[in-house]
Amino acid sequence: MSAVTCKFGGTSLADANCIKKVRDIILSSNNRRYIVPSAPGKRDSNDKKITDLLYLWYEIASKGLDAHEPEKIIRERFGAIVSKLSLDIDINKDIDEIAQNAGKFDTPDYMASRGEYLNGKIIAKCLNATFVDPAKYIFFNESGFLDTKTYNILGEQLQGSGLFVIPGFYGSMPDGTIKTFPRGGSDITGAIVARATKSVLYENWTDVDGFCMADPKIVPNAKRIDEITYQELRELSYMGATVLHDESIFPVLEAGIPIHIKNTNDPENPGTIIVKSRLPKGPVCGIAGLGGFSMINIEKTFMNKEKGFGLKVLSVLDEFDVPWEHMPTGIDTISIIIRNNELGNKGPLIVDAIKKRCNTDEVTLTKGLAMIATVGLGMNHHIGVAARLCSALAQAHVNIRVIDQGSSEMNILIGVDESDLNKSIKSIYEAFEDWQ
Repeated sequence: MSAVTCKFGGTSLADANCIKKVRDIILSSNNRRYIVPSAPGKRDSNDKKITDLLYLWYEIASKGLDAHEPEKIIRERFGAIVSKLSLDIDINKDIDEIAQNAGKFDTPDYMASRGEYLNGKIIAKCLNATFVDPAKYIFFNESGFLDTKTYNILGEQLQGSGLFVIPGFYGSMPDGTIKTFPRGGSDITGAIVARATKSVLYENWTDVDGFCMADPKIVPNAKRIDEITYQELRELSYMGATVLHDESIFPVLEAGIPIHIKNTNDPENPGTIIVKSRLPKGPVCGIAGLGGFSMINIEKTFMNKEKGFGLKVLSVLDEFDVPWEHMPTGIDTISIIIRNNELGNKGPLIVDAIKKRCNTDEVTLTKGLAMIATVGLGMNHHIGVAARLCSALAQAHVNIRVIDQGSSEMNILIGVDESDLNKSIKSIYEAFEDWQ
């Protein structure tokens, strides 16, 4: 039998009715054997995510204060789910244990993981499935990265008949303490499970019909992407396309396991399939962008002839513990693009340090930058892509602050003023949506 791993997002598991819908999807195919649930998400726009409440509970409890309110909401939420599903499970016993440990740890990881843990227990009971706690079988190393021994150990645990439920979002450190993936990390768990079980497909169930060529909030009725490669998806996810966590690609990439994005509320919709390779129908498959960047611009005459100049510049960033995102260069110029949340208030200090160490002609800091990625395998050797992109932005009266293209010719990256972000994405989309 060809096994399939299924991950269900928080919106897909927000309440008992949603879980019933998920149960029907799982039981509609005998191949769907490995189930990775998120914590319950929002039921409506005014609701709270369980994970957010757990972070709040930890923050209050770690200060020795009364965390009655978030605990009460969490008990009521899970209690209602258990009651409406008519399950014989004492969920309050598990929440009692969580309450006893609420403020005991140095990090919030244990508390943050409990939404997936509780939901996993509920869904396992609902499906009469085997519950597998990832704290015992998904391992991080001392540096906080996934330990590859996970694949063999977890794979051995998931042998046998029937269904298995493995909560998303967390594993354990070498000392046994709980360690979470980044927010949205249940996607990563799903990919790990798919690889460990040698699944033929990784289904990622969410509340949308798949990836669109551009954000539908910016471009209403943007075309759905039928098929996309891991590499293209990685580029788009990194620049703000949020249907799937960008780090979830790596576990399945080497094994070549396809990822299928599906809509829990419309299971018959074809969604988007993510594959190792494809034959492109047109030059561009997607456009995505994010604000919140700054750019350090460095000028020095004969920079290109000075050995070690780039090394000296990057050593300054290293000393300030600031990672950089992109570094387009000219003969006498270097521009370094950094996320604002990484830069913090260190910008002026870094500028001064670069001036002193590198003896530059000029160093300036530009804030309020947005970066936009135009991505597609079909851009490779396709004449006129950059010209069409730049022409579209010119017609929209958008000034390009910086432009860069990787050697693979799969991605053109541009920087614009944050105020021009949405207008830029819309104009690029309109330029490429029907160009084959």
